[in-house]
Parts: sequence; structure tokens; C-alpha cells
Amino acid sequence: MNNIEKDRLTQNKNKEKDWLKWGPYLSERQWGTVREDYSAHGDAWNYFPHDHARSRIFRWGEDGLAGISDRYCNICFNIALWNGKDPILKERLFGLTGPQGNHGEDVKELYYYLENTPTHSYMKHLYKYPQKMFPYDKLVSENQKRGRNDLEYELLDTGIFDTNAYFDVVTEYAKADEKDILIKITITNRNKRKAQLHLLPTLTMRNHWTFKDMSQKPIIKKKVKKGEPHVAVEHPYVGDYKLYFDAADKLLFTENETNRESVYLQTNNHPFKKDLFHHAVVNNNYKIATKKKKGTKFAPLYELSLKGGETITIKLRLTDKKTNQPLGDKFDTIFTQRQEECATFYNNLAPKASDDKRAILKQAFAGLLWSKQYYNYEVEKWLEGDSKNSNPPAERLHGRNSGWKTLRNHDVLSMPDAWEYPWYAAWDSAFHCASFASIDPEFAKDQLLLFTKEWYMAPNGQIPAYEWNFSDVNPPVQAWATLQIFKTDRDMTGKRDVNFLKRMFNKLSLNFTWWVNRLDRNENNVFQGGFLGLDNIGVFDRSHGVPGDGILEQVDGTAWMALYCLNMLEISLEIAMDDDTYEDMATKYFGHFIFIAEALNKMDTNKANTWDDIEGFFYDRLILPNGQSTTIKIRSIAGMLSIAAVLNLKKSTMDRFPKFKAGVLWFKKYRMENLKYNVIQEYTDGDDLLLSLVPRDRMQMLVKSLLDEKEFLSPYGIRSLSKIHQTPYEIHINGVHYSINYEPGESTVSLFGGNSNWRGPVWMPMNYLFIKALREYHQYCGDELMFEYPTGSPTKLNLSQISDELSKRLINMFEKDKHGNRPINDLYHGHYKKDDFKDLILFYEYFHGENGRGLGASHQTGWTALVANLIEQISTRDN
Repeated sequence: MNNIEKDRLTQNKNKEKDWLKWGPYLSERQWGTVREDYSAHGDAWNYFPHDHARSRIFRWGEDGLAGISDRYCNICFNIALWNGKDPILKERLFGLTGPQGNHGEDVKELYYYLENTPTHSYMKHLYKYPQKMFPYDKLVSENQKRGRNDLEYELLDTGIFDTNAYFDVVTEYAKADEKDILIKITITNRNKRKAQLHLLPTLTMRNHWTFKDMSQKPIIKKKVKKGEPHVAVEHPYVGDYKLYFDAADKLLFTENETNRESVYLQTNNHPFKKDLFHHAVVNNNYKIATKKKKGTKFAPLYELSLKGGETITIKLRLTDKKTNQPLGDKFDTIFTQRQEECATFYNNLAPKASDDKRAILKQAFAGLLWSKQYYNYEVEKWLEGDSKNSNPPAERLHGRNSGWKTLRNHDVLSMPDAWEYPWYAAWDSAFHCASFASIDPEFAKDQLLLFTKEWYMAPNGQIPAYEWNFSDVNPPVQAWATLQIFKTDRDMTGKRDVNFLKRMFNKLSLNFTWWVNRLDRNENNVFQGGFLGLDNIGVFDRSHGVPGDGILEQVDGTAWMALYCLNMLEISLEIAMDDDTYEDMATKYFGHFIFIAEALNKMDTNKANTWDDIEGFFYDRLILPNGQSTTIKIRSIAGMLSIAAVLNLKKSTMDRFPKFKAGVLWFKKYRMENLKYNVIQEYTDGDDLLLSLVPRDRMQMLVKSLLDEKEFLSPYGIRSLSKIHQTPYEIHINGVHYSINYEPGESTVSLFGGNSNWRGPVWMPMNYLFIKALREYHQYCGDELMFEYPTGSPTKLNLSQISDELSKRLINMFEKDKHGNRPINDLYHGHYKKDDFKDLILFYEYFHGENGRGLGASHQTGWTALVANLIEQISTRDN
């Protein structure tokens, strides 16, 4: 079968058809976000809580369950459900706020992203809805009783699914054309007894009119035509559409406007408010909701009664076309075609992988694609407020993100997790793009380029970190991601997109300069950086809690900058193959890398060293204002990250660029004698050149620790903290006691909200970097460099083989073992052995360092989707 999905991607790239106009862009959580927070002091969770979301309009977007929208979130479609017992209509996912959860914010629902293609030509979403009253209060109260040392109380712990008293609600979308979307909602009663369910497929017009003038207010109108019930949509920004639907029990209309009586105890000007459907269904009073025949929010209501095991399907179609029999025979034919095309597309990615591995890959990419969300945030407008609505407190003008007035985001972005992190994070997105490159390289390029635009990047070159604090610093991995995308695209298409490299390189040069000027305060090429995405990996908050007004010289900060140099060097040489003016830039980044490497490795008897020869490890150094320095001897991936900065330049590359080669030889002959540590000591003219932040003797010591099961090597990958810290590391600084200990599971400390933990768990992106680095070393060293695997074992492997074995450990977390259990489901194997659960896979934020159990954000398919890359690579190498 032809790969039709690839043809659609080509059409989209060539602007023949806008296949990405519609997609899963409707946010899963708009409430509780910074951009909806207009409080004086940034209390986002409480300013706009979940309880307000059904009654109160949003300023910067919309949200809903299993929904879609156009790319600017003007017309939104989602499902709403009611089981006859809940106190509220289920219109959106429920979860705990940061203060409520014993480990921070936490979604408390069961839902799964089953399928999605890059053009969203076919999408499939599963939501498991209990037939008993949803335990909202129990989830809040029980988690509030629990401390940081306790497990989180999840929906499965409530017992509400134990007797199979629930509905499987499958929402599917298939595109007949770019603006012609077929919708199927299939509901199955998993219980043996009859059960009632109200289904409301809901169409909502995003409310712009409350905040700004519109040429025309959008409207949804009822149309009566025999055999074809539908409503017409008129929208000044998107155009005209029709929503066809199976005959319904009732048609409900209202306005997408705030119920001021419910939220503010004020008088409403009319009864047609955002929460009208909720009141109508829950109170069984439809007098007002059925009174109007037009509005800005609409839902056909289906009052369903399902026998035990029965399945019912409801069909709808959102289209800009006039069509006969919109829900007729061709409807099912198109769905079948899109399902087959989706299967073909993913089978071609890893054709020789096992069925279970292909299922993991497919769901990983599905989650990545379902997490593409519309994101709108204009900081200057947000700070000032909207004159038509209200003026926010003056304190905001000097509060959160007030220094980012040039930031204006109005795009579809890849979210780290669509519920817990419904906002982009700069380094997360870079890893996402490395995965997107395998399925949609054009989207990966465009996504990465966004962060270099003037309306994202600050005038000084800083890239915004994340919504809660744009000024924080994420690791600078954009250049690394640029190369991953470029190489993947080149290998897939046979074409070198040098223009993409140039566009990224020119802007990243500004960002590189910002890093150098901002975060090397001692001007010694050893960088600070702050928390650098690793949250609680230190003994104190590395962004704001450095004791005694000292400076923390960070190994990971220095390693990230060294990797940045090597990435920019490699990009320079790739561009120089077409434009030799970039060859000089390669020499510039080469020289910068050498000085960074020398600074990290140098021997200085007057100060505490970052490298400890006896322990064979790099440690951070704290320098106090009086000049005294202290080595903080924590064995973590922050120190191990030094091995990730490596680049093997082939002899053919060196010969192709004589000016760069001459610069390398000149540097070795005339400059290295002035450096205290010779980091290119192995290079001989006529050979390959290995550039490594870590000289070979030190690299071997680090790798030995990396592969030691008593330290970093977990059964499921590389731990973020050495297991030797089961005995806590303790240090006194200025009379204050600090400590850190190995915690393989959830965080027991409150640093950065306590909702993630870098003190022992396995993190996919860092493992991916280590695997890539070891392969790079192997390209240079080959079988000359062998290691015990694991350390202490009689088995010796080369670094390529070790990379394969590490990849397999990571993949194993998601695979069924001989008992049918997946390690990620460690606490719930009983549930996930049931027929209706056994093939459902969640892609967590991070994983338990001992048993592989999924931790953190439960649907974090962003950087955890890198497991799909590993499956692609391993299946190719194994066969």
C-alpha cells in the first residue's frame, strides 16, 4: 500500500493543501495557567481554579476533552459526558493543583492517546469514564493527607474501576479533506449491567468579543433539512462550516460567556451562559437550553442506555463543504482508509520490530502528536489587561514575566504534557523535535525555528524558558536538536536543508553570546547556569538558593556550553560545504570549545578542583565572596554530563576544510603549550579528530561509574543520581546544613514544587544524550575501547554495543515481560492485565530508578517519545 500520509505531508509542505489547519490543538487545561492569571501576586492555581472553568470564559484559549480546533482555536469541538451521578458535567479533565498534590500538580483521570498521524488525518483517543460518582472530593482529601514520602493517590486506587463499572469512550477523527473532518464517538459499557450515559459532542466559539472588537460575532445556527440534521457556523476569522450529526434527543444552545452570578455573585444580563449545559443536564431541566436556536456554544444531546457489554456509535461531520449523505456509506469507507493509511505509515518506520515494540512506537508518536496545542500569550497585553473587560492589579506590571514585553506567542506548539504542563518548555521542545523529525521533519524545523523568532527570543538573545518564569534557564540544546533534525531529514529525503541550518545558526549565535555574557561571571569558561532543568539535583536551589551569595561553578553548565560549541562547530562545517564563509565560524567555535575544556580539566593547586583524581568524577565548586571555595561532592548526571560533549570529525571532513584544519594545527602547535591541560593531545595530521570535553583517561573512569549497577546503571537505564548516595551526602556551608540522598521514586523535597525528582530516577532525554555520545566515541575508538558491561562483569563490550544495551533497558520499561507486565505499570499490574487495559501504554515524565515504574506527569509523551527513536534505531541494528 502506498504511503498516502507521506503524500499528504508533501502536499502540506508545498502549500498545495493546508492539512494542518485542523488538529488536536484544543488545550486539555486552560484553567490554572499563568496566562489566565490576573491576580496581583501570581497565584495562578487559585485565581482560575477547575471549579470556575465550566462557568467562566478564558482570555487566551479554550479547553476540552478529546477535542480539536482550527490552528488558532477559534472553532473548538470536544466531547462532554454525564453518568447520571456526578455533581458536574465532564467537559474537561480533572486533576490536583500544585498545592493540592503531595508531589505537585497531577491529573487524576484515565485517558490514552491511541493513534495520530502527522497531518492528523486520523486520530484516536480513549477516555475511561466511571459509572459511579466520580471521586473528586476523595482524590483531593486523600492526597492532602499524604506527605512527600507517600505514594500519590490515583484514580485506580479509589476502586472505582475494580468491577468494570465504566464506559470506554473512544473519539476518532478522520479527514476527508483539509477542512472536512469526520467524527466517530464510540461508547462501550464494560460492565455486565445496563448503564445510562449522556453524551454531548460540543461545538464552541472561542470568546474574542468580550475582550476586543470584532467585525462580526461568530454564530452557530440550527438548520432543518430532512434526514440531515445540522448546524451552520459563521465565523469572521475561519469562514463558514457545517456540523452534521446523528439524530439527537435534544439540541442545546447557549453563549460562551461568563456566568457572573455563579462566579462573582453578580446579576447576569441573560441566562444563556457558558455553564448552561451543565445546569440543564445535571438538573434535568432543559427549558432554557432548548429555547434558543442559535448561539456560540452548541451540543446535540444523546441520552444513551447501554446494555452490559453493548457498544453504541455516534457520527458527526464538521465540514466547509456541501455534501449529500454526509454520514452515509462513504463516511465509513473514509474512516477505514485513514486507519489503514495510519497503520502503513507507522509500520514503515520500524518494519522489523516486534508487534509489541511497534505498538509502543505508535502510541509514543500518537501522544506526541496529540500534545500539539494552540498557545496564545502576549505578555504586554496580559500585563496591561483588556480595557473592555477589566484592569488587572498594578503589582503585575513588576511581577512575573514583566521583563518579557516583546513575547507574543500565537502558535501551535508541542507541549511537554498537555495537562500538567500545558505550556512549552524550551529544552523539552528541543527533544520533542528530535522525535518529530522521524515523522514530520517540516514541523520539527518550524517548531525549533519559532524559538529564534523576535516574538519569542528576547532582544538580548535569551530563549524563553517556560510560562511560570520565562527568565529561568533551560539547557541550551537547540543546536543539538538542529543537528538531529537536519540529519534525520537528510537520511529520509537524501536532501540537505542548509537553509534551515543557516536560519538556526544565525539566531543561535546570538543566544550563545547571551550565555557567555550572562553565565560566566568569573570569565574563566566555567559556567554557572542555575538549575538548568535538573530541578532538585543539588543540595540547594541552584537558581535562587546559592549559600552566602556565592557562585556555583557547575559541571553541567560547563558541559552544556561545551556541547553547544561542538554543535555550532558541526553546523558551521555542514553549512560550509555550500558556503565557505562559514568555515571561519567553525574555527571560532573550535577555539571556544578548547578553552572550556581546558577550564574544566585544569589542575589548580590553589583552589578546589572540579575533577577529583582519586574518586574519578567531576564535582561542582562553590566559590564564596571571600574567595574560599568548596567542592560539593555529589555524584550525579550533572557531573556525568561532561561525557556528552563529544564530536568525531572524520579525516575526509578535515581535508575538505583546509582553513579549519590549519586552524586546528596552529592551535595545537602554538596555543596548547599555554594551556594547563592538553585536550587535543591525540590528534595527528591525517587522522580523524576527536573533540571531547573529557580526555580519554577521565572518560574511561566516568564510563566505568556510568555502567556500575551500584552507581548509575539501573535495570532500566541511567539513574540521575548515584546509588552510593543511599548514604546521604551532607555538607555545612556558612553554618547551614545541607544534604542529599538517593531517591529512586517521587521527590521528598519541595524544591521547584516537588513535582519532579532528579535524585535517582531515570530520565529519558539524558539517557538519549548519553547513548548518542557513546556512539560518537565508538566511531573514533572502535573496538580499541572496551568496557565491562556491567562494571565488574566478565563480559566486555564496545561502546556501540553498550549503547544498544542501554537502549534495550529503556525500551524494556514499556514492553511486556514473560508474565505480561510492563514495568511502567508496577503498582497496577492487575488492572493492566485486563483485556481492555493490556495494550494501553502511558509515557511518563520519568521512571523509578529500581523498578521502572512511571512517575511524574503520566502522559508526558514529549521527551519520553524518544523511546520511539530508540525502537527505530534498535530494530534497524538488530536486523
